[in-house]
Amino acid sequence: MKKDTRIVDAGRHPEQSFGFVNPPIVRGSTVVHNSLAEFEHAAQNKFDLLIYGRFGTPTSKAFEEAIAEIEGGTDKYRTVAVTSGMAAIAMGILAFVKSGDHVLAPDNVYGPTRNLGALYLERFGVEMEHYNPAIGAEIEQQIRPNTALIYIEAPGSLTMEMPDIAAIVEAARNRNILTAFDNTWASPYFFRPFEHGIDISIMAATKYIVGHSDAMLGTVTVAKERYDQLKTTTNILGNCPAPEDCYLGLRGLRTLGVRMKQHQINARIVADWLLDRPEVKQVRYPALPQDPGHTLWKRDFEGAAGLLTIVLNGHSKDAVAAMIDNYEHFQLGGSFGGYESLVLPVRVDALRTATTWDPGGPAVRFHVGLEDPEDLIADLEAGFARLTAAG
Repeated sequence: MKKDTRIVDAGRHPEQSFGFVNPPIVRGSTVVHNSLAEFEHAAQNKFDLLIYGRFGTPTSKAFEEAIAEIEGGTDKYRTVAVTSGMAAIAMGILAFVKSGDHVLAPDNVYGPTRNLGALYLERFGVEMEHYNPAIGAEIEQQIRPNTALIYIEAPGSLTMEMPDIAAIVEAARNRNILTAFDNTWASPYFFRPFEHGIDISIMAATKYIVGHSDAMLGTVTVAKERYDQLKTTTNILGNCPAPEDCYLGLRGLRTLGVRMKQHQINARIVADWLLDRPEVKQVRYPALPQDPGHTLWKRDFEGAAGLLTIVLNGHSKDAVAAMIDNYEHFQLGGSFGGYESLVLPVRVDALRTATTWDPGGPAVRFHVGLEDPEDLIADLEAGFARLTAAG
């Protein structure tokens, strides 16, 4: 099936839901059994059968099946749903590292991922070292004998820096090192990690999968042979998503294709307009030929999401605040992936340890939503007028 058809069909079994199109919300903790033999059989197959709510419900299993299908197919891959994108990052790493291991992660990685390494993994003897986000084969120089996992985020969700995914994966495979990929920006609609040799696919399903900014949800997908190790970790740590959130994930998934296409169209229109603005020093959006990561993006991705970052030509902090504070459509918020447009200042220079990021002016991230691009451009134009007036 084509990907748009998979998105509509995956995880739906009307014959199991009294003919209703959508899988129902099943709330529950206790599962009762008709016999001791049935109970023992379920206990022996607890990750596949219904045994207790923490292991999964019909709603969470339908969502996991749907994600695994669009990630590459349920014949090869299995998905574990968790309570948030951050939980997905944590489970995707914790399941495959142990004390004494070394993990490599990009220097522009999502801030809470960095905190996971510094404030949690380090306490248990796992070191997270950071690498240049624009790295390629040079990552070989940072691999150690105890490197267990290389974490990739492409592009970085604040600075939009793009690594050479193929070169990183090749270096990892040559040393039997696992690779994990945060695919929140592109979603499986525009990038399928397993087709690029990646071992662990991680998403904040809160973003483009849910698509409506009304649920917290994360997913981790692995090959079937790694599923038990991943599921055991999430189960031991008590991480299980609410059935309502899984239902919202399924609902959002059905329109992923049409939404991602429109986000891309709108973002490209806005990005092209921003290129010609005198207030803008640089537009960081991999789909633009002018972007430093464009060649790598074009090689590996099938499309671009609605998230982009601009660098302004100077201007004071107060002027940037005047621009941001009074938008009509670009609301100030720290997420992305919903139908609405958002804006967020980018301040990451103090967080970096392996590299520096000095773009030459204040940086601002925009999530271009599903509003009419003409209205969004008018909103941005008014903001630039406020920026210039404030100095």
